[in-house]
Amino acid sequence: MQIITTTEDLARFCSDCAKAPYVTVDTEFLRERTYYAQLCLVQLARPAGAGESDETTAAIIDPLAKGLSLDPLFELLRNRDVMKVFHAARQDLEIFYTLMGEVPEPIFDTQVAAMVCGLGDQASYESLVRRVAREGMDKSARFTDWSRRPLSEKQLSYALADVTHLRVIYEQLSAQLAESGRTGWVDEEMDILTSPATYDMDPEEAWRRVKTRTTAPKFLAIVRELAAWRERQARERDVPRNRLLKDDALLEIASNKPTNLEELGRSRLLQREGRKSDMSDGILKAVAAGIACPPEKRPSVPEPFVPKPGGQALGDLLRVLLKAKSEAAGVAPRLIASSADLDRIASGEDEGVPAMTGWRHEVFGRDAERLREGRIALSASRGGVRLIEI
Repeated sequence: MQIITTTEDLARFCSDCAKAPYVTVDTEFLRERTYYAQLCLVQLARPAGAGESDETTAAIIDPLAKGLSLDPLFELLRNRDVMKVFHAARQDLEIFYTLMGEVPEPIFDTQVAAMVCGLGDQASYESLVRRVAREGMDKSARFTDWSRRPLSEKQLSYALADVTHLRVIYEQLSAQLAESGRTGWVDEEMDILTSPATYDMDPEEAWRRVKTRTTAPKFLAIVRELAAWRERQARERDVPRNRLLKDDALLEIASNKPTNLEELGRSRLLQREGRKSDMSDGILKAVAAGIACPPEKRPSVPEPFVPKPGGQALGDLLRVLLKAKSEAAGVAPRLIASSADLDRIASGEDEGVPAMTGWRHEVFGRDAERLREGRIALSASRGGVRLIEI
């Protein structure tokens, strides 16, 4: 197999890939010890021409190789004439966005495409290899420490298989989408994955990821300041957030509101890292900023949505309709609407509900509106559920 460790070889391979209509891409990385994912391998493959084999059309790039520049790869990922094909792309795209400062485009995510093609919710790569490519996979190397060198031939073969089979999966799924007229459905989903906002974490919004039962604005103001401080520190030091301050310690501190080192030192859950002078000073300043936050600038959590009277029964009917429509369309129900979405539709509060726009509205939302307005009814029989005009 082709292992690329020099910039010259990478430029040569990427130049060949730039002439292809698409390339398949995957990464291997570690992020247990860092804030930013540590890129350890990049796998690339292009379609094979007559007489070509994987030895020339697929390659493993070693980002850890001394002196290797990834610029030729980034140039390929920016090339809008080449489709970049991933499976479950979000983490891969986040890595490239961090390294490149932009998201590769255009992209195609085979996991999303599989849902549109009715192959189930969040189909794994292994399942698509079996069902679409009709191949088997040895997954025994999946828990490899990809930062270690040298990697065994078995480990490298496992990594390369993540892009070689992906070519067959992409070609078959894209053909099926084109035949059914659903290519645009996947394109709508790719707009979300290629948006920089998907990968930008605003430190001021980091508090929303901290799960708490207390929703008092005074308390949440301190949580927000602590979470923002932790986010900035984790980025600056390139360490996991929880190494600095775990969520349970953050909530304990927000509840106790320490004003000095002695009070902070009484925290049961504060780790050794958080007790260092530079860390503890930052924690106390964040607590003070949260306490000083004026009432009008304190964060709040939206009240839980409560269906309107009668909405629960209509919600149950919408669930039946969703099941019927998704089966008829051959699309995973989860991709169309969530249970919470259905409750909002039933209550007539569907602003911002994905099921009421785009292709989802075409498949389900239009009839959901008609059912809610009493213009259609559902009829059940052994043959399934039918829509009846009223």
